[in-house]
Amino acid sequence: MWLNAVLIITLVICVVTDIRSRKIYNKVLLPALIITLIIHIVMTGWEGLTFALMGLFTGLLILIIPYMMGGIGAGDVKLLALIGAIKGVSFVINTALFMAIFGAIIAIMIMLFRKGFVQRLKAIGYFIGSLRLGLKTPIWVNRKNHQLTYPYGVAIALGAIISLFGNGWF
Repeated sequence: MWLNAVLIITLVICVVTDIRSRKIYNKVLLPALIITLIIHIVMTGWEGLTFALMGLFTGLLILIIPYMMGGIGAGDVKLLALIGAIKGVSFVINTALFMAIFGAIIAIMIMLFRKGFVQRLKAIGYFIGSLRLGLKTPIWVNRKNHQLTYPYGVAIALGAIISLFGNGWF
């Protein structure tokens, strides 16, 4: 129960800060991690600590490559690692699957509603058409749109909430 409360409170704070400033702050994640480790140690001793660390490293490993490639922020990686520490390996893997689905949906929605959608669609059509004709043409890329980001912490939080529903917590 306490761990679920830590998870929900942390997710709410991280979603708000991620939407407002595109940042997930260490000053939120670190105290949540310390509280999580203390709860695990008090409740089940060394087994709890091992459980938390295994979940933490699993969450970290899931997003470390996208982070190293520049596709995701460090706060997102740390948030998923914290979720693993709170709820364990199987929960964080389940969360990651739902996170990927929600992340794709959010990305598609942003792509559809962001200015210049028709131009992007035309560019993709021209590119595919030229490939069919055997021509190699560069695809139209707007550098400004390429650098825009979206709050992936929202997708992580949605994945965690769906995983909580799946575990029968709500």
